[in-house]
Amino acid sequence: MPSVKRLASDSSKCIGCGACMTACSTLFFKVDDPARSCISVTPSDSGSKITVCDQTCRLCVAECPVQALTVSSQGVVMLDRKLCVGCLACVAVCPIAAMRHYPGSANPFKCIACGACARKCPTGAIGIVVEERS
Repeated sequence: MPSVKRLASDSSKCIGCGACMTACSTLFFKVDDPARSCISVTPSDSGSKITVCDQTCRLCVAECPVQALTVSSQGVVMLDRKLCVGCLACVAVCPIAAMRHYPGSANPFKCIACGACARKCPTGAIGIVVEERS
């Protein structure tokens, strides 16, 4: 059985500290900038809401006209920046705004379930889940 890796979140545990966004943007863009994080934490009536790609809908993969988005053997949607033409169709089709684009950047970006955010989350609101699939 192949395993599928994804990031899971529990907004009820989130205190809105932003440590996950800092970890993500620092790792990938070398700057602490929430706009460059693959994770979005926003205030809500019940605390904080965490938005991150759960790797399951894959509408972005189907929408990409040049097949720059593929699914890895672990079930993670990956972007090949060399193939990407920057049309942002994937960003437009994402129902939860987890496929992101930073103005001035040539390519969109999204969570690749690396776990940097989970390692920095002080409350366990974010974690890596590996599921066995048949």
